[in-house]
Amino acid sequence: MEASWIDITRPMHEGMTPWPGDPVFSLEPDVRISQGDSCNVSRLTLGTHTGTHLDAPWHFMEEGKQLEEVDPRVFFGPALVIEHLSEGHIQAEDLPDEKLPERILFKTRNSEQPADSPFQKDFIALTENAARRLAADGVKLVGIDSMSIDPYKGGGRAHRILLGAGMVIVEGLQLAQVKEGEHEFIVLPLRLLHADGAPCRAFIRPA
Repeated sequence: MEASWIDITRPMHEGMTPWPGDPVFSLEPDVRISQGDSCNVSRLTLGTHTGTHLDAPWHFMEEGKQLEEVDPRVFFGPALVIEHLSEGHIQAEDLPDEKLPERILFKTRNSEQPADSPFQKDFIALTENAARRLAADGVKLVGIDSMSIDPYKGGGRAHRILLGAGMVIVEGLQLAQVKEGEHEFIVLPLRLLHADGAPCRAFIRPA
């Protein structure tokens, strides 16, 4: 029996936890059948880095690729899920010795937090030396189950290393149901032009 796809996307709704200072998510009625209109239409307000989202290189690199310039082939294919369940940030020595594949997803204790829990400043993230290892191995996509791949107030150093190497970053994944190992992976960012990133839908299936 073929394994089922698992939705690893954070649901978006009123009151969801944003990154501090980012636009607040809002879904408001525009027209409603209950008010005599012919159909239901809603008005959506959100930032490009709301919920589960993808960072294009332009997010931190002025000369980096904007979203529409990213090769979409990176959005589909096998991904290695690496569990890091200790309390410290992810270091280069926490990574496998062998050359890393094109897509890496990090499952940490962040996945134990409810999707709508208050913002936690002590989330697990990636250190600079781990980011350099990913870049050296030619990784093309890296994902994590936190709202940022950098530590809180980390200065964006991991972002700059990864995006500067041409990688894309997927943040805000929900990996509680996912086991360590290789999986099929799909991430579909909104097709925005001239964007630094976009909310996306992400799925995983055991290979």
